Amino acid sequence: MGLIDERISVDQKVCHGKACIKGTRIMVPVVLDNLAAGKSFEEILQNYPSLDVDDIPAAIAYGALLSKERTIALP
Repeated sequence: MGLIDERISVDQKVCHGKACIKGTRIMVPVVLDNLAAGKSFEEILQNYPSLDVDDIPAAIAYGALLSKERTIALP
């Protein structure tokens, strides 16, 4: 899984077991929400200085992996 294994962690003791960027308490959905809101990589990195540029593609990859496993009914 490459980037996911290197950059994403899930630990019940950190952020209630939600997927986070390793070494931070920044949850993957926070990164994805920022991207969905139109924020650039540069803006996200400026707003979350503990992130590394490689953390953002890892969050995207994690989200893509989840979307293969689950669907949500849309109205």
